[in-house]
This record gives sequence, structure tokens and C-alpha cells, in this order.
Amino acid sequence: MIADLPPFEFAFPGPLRDRLVALVLAGDKTTTTGLRQDYEIEGEALPVAGTRAAVIDSAGRRVAVIELTEVRVSRLGDVDLDHARDEGEGDDSVAAWRAGHEKYWHGADYRGWIGDPDFTVDDDTLAVLERFRLVETL
Repeated sequence: MIADLPPFEFAFPGPLRDRLVALVLAGDKTTTTGLRQDYEIEGEALPVAGTRAAVIDSAGRRVAVIELTEVRVSRLGDVDLDHARDEGEGDDSVAAWRAGHEKYWHGADYRGWIGDPDFTVDDDTLAVLERFRLVETL
């Protein structure tokens, strides 16, 4: 049942989440990246392949079901071009992907959420790389 699926949220509510959710719904976004520390902060276990989740839009609505097909932990410095491209945001290089993600992680929303106004990532920061497939649009 859809209501029983765990929520899957891309970024914080607002324009970025709306854009990412639209990319998922269009089938253009099939990977995403979070930081390993996010799971520690939330007290959550790492996701596992085969898990299904409900994609949440900025209004808090369940708009799609995705299934994780691969989950791996990697240093940011080791993220590959396939993963970066499959995020669907138009990045044609790992450097472009990294710059966009650093803007997010070094932004006020993320730094405020973790409570560290000076937080930065580097090549050794651990990331959780998730690959998924769109199962259903709701």
C-alpha cells in the first residue's frame, strides 16, 4: 500500500525539490546523492537495494513510487561520471556535478539543518549513492 511506503525526499521543500521531483517523474533522474552523515544525524540505517519509497513533493504529497536498485557508499572524490549524469540535472562532467552539490551542501539550508555554519565537504567526505527506477506515478 502506498501510504505504508517510507517517504523519499529530494533536497529541502522549495524550487530545488520541485525541479528534482519533476526530473524523477520525467524519467530523467535515476540517481541521487546524500552524505553519509545525514543518516547518522537522522539516526537512520543506510537504505538497501530493493526498497520502495514514496517520492514527496514540496507540498508534502506522495507523487511517485521509486525502487532502489543500487546503494553504495563512496568518497566524493570517487563519484563517477555515470552517476553524475544519471542525476538528470544536465551535468556533463563530475566537476560540474560536484560544483552543484557543493553549492547545496555549503548552502544556508543544509548548514542550518546540521547546525554548522562553516561545514564543507572534501574528496574524503563519504556519500551515499543511490540508483533507482520509477515504479509508478501517483
